[in-house]
Amino acid sequence: MASLTISDLHKSFGSVEVLKGIDLEAQSGEFIALVGPSGCGKSTLLAMIAGLESVTSGEIRIGDRLVNSVAPKDRDIAMVFQSYALYPTMTVEENMRFGMESRGIPKAEQKEAIERVSALLQIGALMRRKPGQLSGGQRQRVAMGRALVRDPLLFLFDEPLSNLDAKLRVDMRTEIKKLHHRVGKTTVYVTHDQIEAMTLASRIAVMDRGEVQQFDEPETIYNRPVNMFVAGFMGSPSMNFLPSEIAVDAGKPVVAFTNNGETAKLPIVGDQHADLRPGQKVMFGVRPEHFALHRGDEDRVVGELSAEVEVVEPTGAETMATLRVGDQEVTARFQPDAAPREGQIARLAVDMAKISLFDAETEQLV
Repeated sequence: MASLTISDLHKSFGSVEVLKGIDLEAQSGEFIALVGPSGCGKSTLLAMIAGLESVTSGEIRIGDRLVNSVAPKDRDIAMVFQSYALYPTMTVEENMRFGMESRGIPKAEQKEAIERVSALLQIGALMRRKPGQLSGGQRQRVAMGRALVRDPLLFLFDEPLSNLDAKLRVDMRTEIKKLHHRVGKTTVYVTHDQIEAMTLASRIAVMDRGEVQQFDEPETIYNRPVNMFVAGFMGSPSMNFLPSEIAVDAGKPVVAFTNNGETAKLPIVGDQHADLRPGQKVMFGVRPEHFALHRGDEDRVVGELSAEVEVVEPTGAETMATLRVGDQEVTARFQPDAAPREGQIARLAVDMAKISLFDAETEQLV
């Protein structure tokens, strides 16, 4: 195993700067996810780690070795692509063997590696089939198997589940996590799906417009996003934002905003917002699961809010609702037996210990 260190990495195509000073470090055996919208630079970064794109400036190190000018074949990495990239005229076994033959690995070692990896991925029964005879999930297992037989220092995944249907994507996500637990290799995984990133990675780099907005553990990124972009991108449905102002009520700081012609005042709790000042313009962020129907016996610090219920969407395990707060729509998540009805004016409890406040101008967490 080996660590991966990226220092002040820049990439330009002509006058267009695609990556703007990336700093990342994956510890040996760690699973890192690169996540962000299309065009944010995550696939370009992965290609540079693989050696498929040149470095404009900065450094990439695998272990202690600077690899900026090292050819892809000499970096001791293995890459799994979105398109599987299997040779259609070769059997599964031939696809897995091809790379080892190219590197002159003895046949006995090839056989041992193929048997070990096919057992690990449970594809032993597929060895004589060709890719056209396999399902999408089976092809992805073979693509991973072809990477695993190399026993590389570093695994790179480029949106490997994007071509699979929803159920198979969940199943394969679980398989990838199990696989990482078994082999323990340093892994960099690119995805636009923030659920994949949250469930798979030990740390996540959230990227936007060629920069890393936040690099941290999934729980920290979800609960303490550093800015509105991260808060809105991570989470499904995304965080709700209400334009607000800091005020004082009965000597205590509150978040104030207009709701149905009246001023709603919700208490600010905890020490993380100690630097707020009265009159400061903020965006009040609250995740859908931090709403509940107000019962009057809540055992946590809450704010109370009234909202018209516009749409209710049962999904089985939970019920989603779209509500109107002033001139803003918000989304709330409820347990099915504790959900409001369409057309109702619901009294909502807001868990104020879980909210986020962002500066209205800079959009940074305050």
